[in-house]
Amino acid sequence: MVTTHLDKPYSSEEAEPVMASILGHLEDLGLLQRGRCFVEFGAGRGKLSHWIHEDLKTHEDLQLLLVERSSTRFKVDGKHQDTGAEFERLQVDIQHLDLRKVPLLQQKKLPLVGVGKHLCGAATDLALRCLLETSKVREETEPAPKRLRSSEPRPGEDPETSEPGPGTGPVLGMALALCCHHRCEWRHYVGQQFFLQRGLGPAEFSAFCRMSSWATCGFRLSNQDCPSQDPTNQRVEHEGHKPAAETDAVTGACLSACLPVCLSVSERQHVGRLCKLMIDGGRHHFLKTKGFSSKLIRYVEPQVTLENILLTAVPSCPSSFQEESHPE
Repeated sequence: MVTTHLDKPYSSEEAEPVMASILGHLEDLGLLQRGRCFVEFGAGRGKLSHWIHEDLKTHEDLQLLLVERSSTRFKVDGKHQDTGAEFERLQVDIQHLDLRKVPLLQQKKLPLVGVGKHLCGAATDLALRCLLETSKVREETEPAPKRLRSSEPRPGEDPETSEPGPGTGPVLGMALALCCHHRCEWRHYVGQQFFLQRGLGPAEFSAFCRMSSWATCGFRLSNQDCPSQDPTNQRVEHEGHKPAAETDAVTGACLSACLPVCLSVSERQHVGRLCKLMIDGGRHHFLKTKGFSSKLIRYVEPQVTLENILLTAVPSCPSSFQEESHPE
């Protein structure tokens, strides 16, 4: 399930390895082009959007929407206010974001590309729902509009996955650098059906989350000694946090019942990687049900970061709109 494409070649020599590799994979997927709106989840200072802009700044029709819950110092997007690109920063929790209500996305309705650098824990699941379930929410709360003949879907096109809502363009793909699976939460997890179909539920999911921390700190029984993380956003470097209730519900006794007590560091790390893979398997299944083809890619060496898995996805049956969005 996991492929290895380390340090994907990219033209910029200044971008750090993580950024350069993410941009390289976006380029490889055909997503790093003009006529796009890039939505960066958990944007922090906005460095990923900065490098996307640096690559595409000579092109027209470029929008960058930066989503970050916390107030951030030293933001780099302020440097691009006088350029031709449209930058907008939203200080909002991803779980409360409705993309079809964002004025920037309503203006040109450019196709969307979701990106994220080290999107921690449940923030990944919230970002996936934000991108792909907006139309479903609308269908449940509002009457369906009468479809015009000129806008009827073409054969093989899934209207639910290609158009997230009347106020936005279609989702062309995404590249999300995954991080901190031990901060995932069952209530936000997009792969619940994946677990339930295998006879697993919230309790087992919590065990997988707890043990996933062994992949990056295999010698620790608890994740409390790991770097502080926020369960639904980026890493919190200077402030502590209360552990997620569902994760803490799994006690050391429960974990001991799951696996032999005496595990070596390497064995713990291997178990942790398998737990991460299981959690990501649910995300892969979710994307498939939404009409997307996804991959899990080791995109940088573990010496750069132990959290080195990139989730990429593009529509399984690209519509003709995608082909028209970047003409020669």
